[in-house]
Amino acid sequence: MSGQILVVDDEKEIADVLEVYLTNDGYGVHKFYTGREALACIESTDLDLAILDVMLPDMDGFQICRKIREKFFYPVMMLTARTADNDKIRGLTIGADDYITKPFNPLEVVARVKTQLRRYTHYNGPGAGLSEEQQEYDIRGLSINRDSHRCFLYGEELRLSPTEFSLLWYLCSRQGTVVSSEELFEAVWGEEYYNNNNTVMAHIGRLREKMNEPARNPRFVKTVWGVGYTIEK
Repeated sequence: MSGQILVVDDEKEIADVLEVYLTNDGYGVHKFYTGREALACIESTDLDLAILDVMLPDMDGFQICRKIREKFFYPVMMLTARTADNDKIRGLTIGADDYITKPFNPLEVVARVKTQLRRYTHYNGPGAGLSEEQQEYDIRGLSINRDSHRCFLYGEELRLSPTEFSLLWYLCSRQGTVVSSEELFEAVWGEEYYNNNNTVMAHIGRLREKMNEPARNPRFVKTVWGVGYTIEK
């Protein structure tokens, strides 16, 4: 199997379609129609990725995402008919890695699953740390290690999702330079950037929150207005 994937959607037809396409691509699928069943699976099963519908009969996908992020780092993809930016930003800021709106092309979902898993296994798989490239940065009390996929701030570990880790690592690896939102998105998400994309901004906000960074004067991830983000030397 390529990985174990949780699929939660109360629309049976959608859940069944995702199961068929993911299974055909070699993934193990754990399919549920309610949040309660999904939470039980999360506690009892070693998962590699979760696809969560926002609107469920007993709870919303945001609650499930929060529960996942209390213990686990694997990618979370939100699936919803909502298209409002506020809903998207909410999902991203609580720890989701991607956001797909209905109706969707199942092949696109499978492609995004592969992208998320590639990033996740790149930092956590058996080959992690074998590259000759630099594996660790220590910047004024911020320590990040690509081999162990662990990050510490003043000796206290930060619990980062794969996407948050990737963003911070990319900025650390380019310390002293300003990285545009376009470059960050294409490097971390592996997709072409489009105008008015709030994904990077939402994840940077979540990252700063975990680092207890003051919004107006952050110590590490600084905003260069109209240009991008930087970690100063």
